[in-house]
Amino acid sequence: VQLQASGGGSARAGGSLRLSCAVSGFGLDDYSVGWFRQVQGQEREFLGYISWNGDRTYYADSAQGRFTISRDNDKNTAYLQMVNLTPEDTAVYYCAGDPKSGGDRAEYYPFWGQGTQVTVSS
Repeated sequence: VQLQASGGGSARAGGSLRLSCAVSGFGLDDYSVGWFRQVQGQEREFLGYISWNGDRTYYADSAQGRFTISRDNDKNTAYLQMVNLTPEDTAVYYCAGDPKSGGDRAEYYPFWGQGTQVTVSS
């Protein structure tokens, strides 16, 4: 079971990025997918999650309105679209898989990918 987040990089404030979470070793349609981010020295922050079939999404206040989570089970990939980025969005971004219903806590997710760095300059 592997998840791989990609698509990070540098962006200017006001810009956008789309992160991908590619899954291998299992069918993505069996899992809810959560997105988190972490700034060095701080706790991992929940951003949002999407249910196994995509019919339900939930976002943290910090992500609501600017971030959108989607998935393509045929491609075994989930996405995090981020718009109107600010320097405060600079962090390492992670995706995680949960065979149950997902949730807003990191401990709900047994499977994690390595993160992808997002750096936003002013």
